[in-house]
Amino acid sequence: MSKELITKKEFSDMIRVASHRLEKNAKFVNSLNVFPVPDGDTGTNMSLTIQSGFKAVNESESDNVGVLGKALAKGLLMGARGNSGVITSQIFRGFSKSIENKDTLNAMDLAKAFDDGVKTAYKAVMKPVEGTILTVARFGAEAAMKKVESTNDTVEILKAVVKGSKVGLEKTPSLLPVLKEVGVVDSGGQGLVFIYEGFLEGLSGQTSGDEEYVPDERDMTEMVNASHHQSVQGQFNTDEIKNGYCTEMMVELGKDPTSDEEFNNDTLRDYLDTIGDSLICVADDEVVKVHVHTNYPYKVWAAGRKYGALSKIKIDNMRLQHEDIVEEDQPVAEPVQKQIDYAVIAVSSGKGLAQLFESLGVTHIISGGQTMNPSTNDIVDAINKSNAKRALVLPNNGNIVMAAKQAVDLVDIPVAIVGTKTISQGMTAMLSFNPEADLEENEENMEDSLDTVKSGQITQAIRDTEIDGLKITKGHYMGIVDGKILVDDPDIVAGTEKMLDKMIDEDSEVITIMVGQDGNTEDAQKVADYLDDKYSDLETEIHQGDQPVYPYLISVE
Repeated sequence: MSKELITKKEFSDMIRVASHRLEKNAKFVNSLNVFPVPDGDTGTNMSLTIQSGFKAVNESESDNVGVLGKALAKGLLMGARGNSGVITSQIFRGFSKSIENKDTLNAMDLAKAFDDGVKTAYKAVMKPVEGTILTVARFGAEAAMKKVESTNDTVEILKAVVKGSKVGLEKTPSLLPVLKEVGVVDSGGQGLVFIYEGFLEGLSGQTSGDEEYVPDERDMTEMVNASHHQSVQGQFNTDEIKNGYCTEMMVELGKDPTSDEEFNNDTLRDYLDTIGDSLICVADDEVVKVHVHTNYPYKVWAAGRKYGALSKIKIDNMRLQHEDIVEEDQPVAEPVQKQIDYAVIAVSSGKGLAQLFESLGVTHIISGGQTMNPSTNDIVDAINKSNAKRALVLPNNGNIVMAAKQAVDLVDIPVAIVGTKTISQGMTAMLSFNPEADLEENEENMEDSLDTVKSGQITQAIRDTEIDGLKITKGHYMGIVDGKILVDDPDIVAGTEKMLDKMIDEDSEVITIMVGQDGNTEDAQKVADYLDDKYSDLETEIHQGDQPVYPYLISVE
C-alpha cells in the first residue's frame, strides 16, 4: 500500500492509533526500569501525554493538516507528564511547526517535519544526552531524510522512521553508561518507537517492515529498559545554576540595531544559554521573542539590541507589590476567594505527607509523585486556582521538574520552580521559605538548602539485577540514597539501619522517618532505638506519611 499525500483523515488516524498503541504497551514500558523499583512510570507518562494530543486533534474541526498539527502540539504541551512526556511534546512541537502551512503532507513534508522535530527537542534540552529518547528520535529522522531521496511514498517514509528509530534504540546502551552496565535500552526511546509504529499502522495498517511484535508477559519480566527519570533526567538537571531574574523581551529585527551583525537565532540562543537557563528563544523574519532566567538582565538586553529595537521588556523580580484588589462583601452567588501574596505548591502523595507540608507553610498540594506524575496542565491549574500574586512550586520528584518548568511560561503570574527531587528535599526547602522575602530570594535560599539534606528511600525489589556492583534480589528491601541503590537486605528493619549507617556523617544532626502505607510505626521505632544506641547525639523524629511505593522515606540533615 502506498500513499503520496496525508490528509486530515490519515493524520488523525496516525495520532489515534499511536495513542492506542502506546496505551496498550504502557505497562510494558513501565516495567522497563534500570532500578527494580515498583514505580516505573515512563509508559504511563508518555501515554497520557499522547492521549492529550489526540484529544486536541480529535476536537479540531479543521480539514487542514497544519492546523491539526498545531492542535496536536498544544495538546501535548498541556498534557505533558514527566520528563519523557515533556521531551515528546517538544519533538512534536517542532514537527507541528514544520507543517503549519500545509493543507496536506507529501513525503518531503513528512520527512522534514521529523527532522525539524528532532532539532527542536535537542534545543529544548539544556544539556542533551545521547543514549536517550533524543537519540531514538534522531535516528528515525535521519532515516526519513535519507529515504525521501528515493521515494515520494509517505508510507515508505514512516517505515524508514520506524526502522531507524529501532536502530537508535538498540544503540542506547552503548551510548549511556548506566544502560550498558545493566544491559538494557532506554524506556523513553522505547515509548517513542511505539508512537512511530502507531503512526505507520494508522497510515497503512502495518507497524513495521517486519512482523508486528507485541511483548508478552515473559518478555515483560525478562526484558528491562532504562526509565528516563533514572538515567537521563539527572543529567538534564540544571538546578545547580542560580539564576534569579525572569527576563523577557521582544526584539523587532532590523529596527535601530547597535551592530551590523546579521541575525542568527542559534547564535543568540547559544549566547543566552551561557548566561541563564529556562531559555526560550524563537524567531520569525520580523521578531525575536526571548524568555530566560538569568542573573544578568542587562546582558540579555545588550544581546537583543545588537539585532533590533527592544519591546515588551519584563523582569519578574522588579514587579511592584500590588494592593489587594479583591472587593469584599460583593453580592455574588459564590464567595470570592481572597487573593494571597504567595502560593507555595508542593507535589506529594499521602495524607500524612500533605499535612506535614502544610504545617511547614505549603498552601496547595498537587496529588501525585512516584506512581502518577502530574501533567504540565495540572501544575498550571494549581497555579491559576491559587489566586496568588506569585508562586513557588516544589516538584519533589526529578521526573516532575521539567513539566513544572514548562508550566512557568503558561501562567500570568511570576513563578519559581525549586528543583526538589525528593520529599525530603521539599521539606528541607520549606524550612528556608520566608513569606516576607521576594520570589527570587526565596528561590535562591531554598535551592541552597537542598545540599544540606540526604534523602533515603526503602522499597522492595521487583526483580533480580545487579547495579554498580551490588546484587539485588527480587523481594529484598533496597536502600536508595539520593538516587543510588546502596543496600539490599531481606529484612526491612536491617536494611533501613544499613542505609542510615551510609547516610550519617559527622555533620548529621536530625533524622526524620516518614512511615508509608506499607510501613509501620513499630518497625520505625526499632530503627529509632537503633539510632539512639549507636548515635546518641542525633535527634530522631517519626511521622506518618502514608506515601505509596516506599514503606519508609528518610531524611538526614
